Amino acid sequence: MTDFIDLGFRGSDRVIATAVLSGPGGVTLVDPGPTSCLPALEDGLRQRGLTLRDVRSLLLTHIHLDHAGAAGTIVERVPAIRVHVHERGAPHMVDPAKLLASATRLYGDQMDALWGAFLPVPAANVTVLTGGERIAAAGTSLRVAYTPGHAKHHVSYLDETTGVALVGDTGGIRVSGDYLLAPTPPPDIDLAAWRDSLDAIEAWQPVSLFLTHFGEVTGAKAHLMRFRETLASQAEAVRQSLVAGNTDEERTRVFVEQMRREVRKAMPEHEARATELAAPFDQLWQGLARYWSKQA
Repeated sequence: MTDFIDLGFRGSDRVIATAVLSGPGGVTLVDPGPTSCLPALEDGLRQRGLTLRDVRSLLLTHIHLDHAGAAGTIVERVPAIRVHVHERGAPHMVDPAKLLASATRLYGDQMDALWGAFLPVPAANVTVLTGGERIAAAGTSLRVAYTPGHAKHHVSYLDETTGVALVGDTGGIRVSGDYLLAPTPPPDIDLAAWRDSLDAIEAWQPVSLFLTHFGEVTGAKAHLMRFRETLASQAEAVRQSLVAGNTDEERTRVFVEQMRREVRKAMPEHEARATELAAPFDQLWQGLARYWSKQA
């Protein structure tokens, strides 16, 4: 099993997981999470007899704040750390002004409470990825694939030693049981690219998948098949809502209410709340609505 730290986002478990790869070469963290959760990350490392000083590299699946927000703060504290990120995301890690402006449009005055500081990563610390690379980290070899669909700057990693594919948000969200959700926030949703990315992950023939939201999933092939169906169904629900003749506010409200009913049928209340923390339901509608509007 892949070791990971539950970051306890907003006081809830099973929302954001940071994978911890340890080996003779030190520690690598995959998706270190937001700076607001850095105390939980450090506490998790301490429980393993580690500190940030033991970390040699950060592997980012993509640059959204829940995955990558703490990277600059960590590098500020440990200046030798390397940060691996896709070429489309790298400029925004070095100069996050546009990224933060975009996120502020979604989160408004909740930005600091949700995410904390997003410090820039010095360009000298950034390793730019395009997909197809092999990375030596924490005593193992990891393959890199470019996996857009959720975000244009998304990559996934295959640990060739264990057969675990660390897929960020490309493999969906599974907080509880078998309930799957497609994370579809604006602005980058691309269903065709996402399907191609799932093909690329499946071609690795991974033993299991590691989802940032949340944890390791065995039976990778079956999960990917189910997630394809989830993504298609969620996208179709939003497409149908767009022809209903209502306002966007009303469409969003109906979609959110339906999602809340669904998750509460599938899981206990505290896990339902964790699911919505991992993927705010109004944003799921917004991202797919934007996608469908671009197809018109």
